[in-house]
Amino acid sequence: MSYRPANAIDRLILPLDVPTVEQARQLVTQTKGLVGTYKIGMQLQFAGGLQFAEELAKEGHSIFLDVKLLDIDNTIASAVKNVSKMGMKFMTVHAYPKNMRAAVSALEDVGNKDLCLLGVTVLTSMDEQDLKDAGYARSTEALVEHRAHDAVAAGVGGIVCSPLEAKAMREKVGDKLCIVTPGVRPKGSDAGDQRRIMTPYDAIKAGSDYLVIGRPIYRADDPRAAAEAIVSEIESAL
Repeated sequence: MSYRPANAIDRLILPLDVPTVEQARQLVTQTKGLVGTYKIGMQLQFAGGLQFAEELAKEGHSIFLDVKLLDIDNTIASAVKNVSKMGMKFMTVHAYPKNMRAAVSALEDVGNKDLCLLGVTVLTSMDEQDLKDAGYARSTEALVEHRAHDAVAAGVGGIVCSPLEAKAMREKVGDKLCIVTPGVRPKGSDAGDQRRIMTPYDAIKAGSDYLVIGRPIYRADDPRAAAEAIVSEIESAL
């Protein structure tokens, strides 16, 4: 099944990385119609975000549940089967071969063809030194490429990688996977804790399908205007 985006708005993923569901709800209201998918990560998950994710999905919103699952096969399978009932569009698992295979097998068992599993390759907050400190001998790009090939073999719908690796990964995997890239910042934006970053225009040109852009939108004085400007930049790249 293809999980490729339909238009510029569809390509924008906004993380609802705020402390409360009420703040998240306000952000959805402010940006409605300018965001393709809302991402619910760990911060909001532990503040009622799982129930909120289901609520948004029932209202017709596209929702990305960013859980980054990694566990024994049986636990992964059980978790994925439960998530498959929630109406999500995307969910993340770490891109280890056994981990991805267990997740894919669970979706096949329940016959869910709508949920796109994304294999997280290397976090965009990590650089070469961080990987070395964690015991990896490969370079960042080599490790991302290795995990992208594992993702294709496992049958997940896409990968999460930095926009700096997007061009090389698109050349390696073609249209077999959708490519989701955090670490995207408009010019002049604070990089925050991201290490491997790129502008929205350049990320699209590099081959990214979906851009995860949070702080430049939800910390803006006018989140709607910020989202609108980013969508315009995506359109210019297309």
